[in-house]
Amino acid sequence: MNLFEIEELPALDKEIFAIILKHKNIEIKKIISNTLKTPQEFCQKEDEFVVLLKGCVKIKINGEIKKLKAGDYLFIPANTLHTLIKTKKIAIWLAIHIY
Repeated sequence: MNLFEIEELPALDKEIFAIILKHKNIEIKKIISNTLKTPQEFCQKEDEFVVLLKGCVKIKINGEIKKLKAGDYLFIPANTLHTLIKTKKIAIWLAIHIY
């Protein structure tokens, strides 16, 4: 398995989520976002640590807009509303959910 391989490309303005590992209180997902132009809101019940592996994105969290590029990471506490504003082309994320 390779984090940078794209087995299936999501449609424009969509994302694909694939569970890589689920163990005890942790779930690791690979997320592929394809040129998002329509903002998408998320609010998980669990803590989330994300690393952007490829691409550039704009995300709004706690009223602040953050621009992330490949290699940037972000911790999102449980029950925190966050909005993925847009991505440029394909973005690949590694998301670690902590229950």
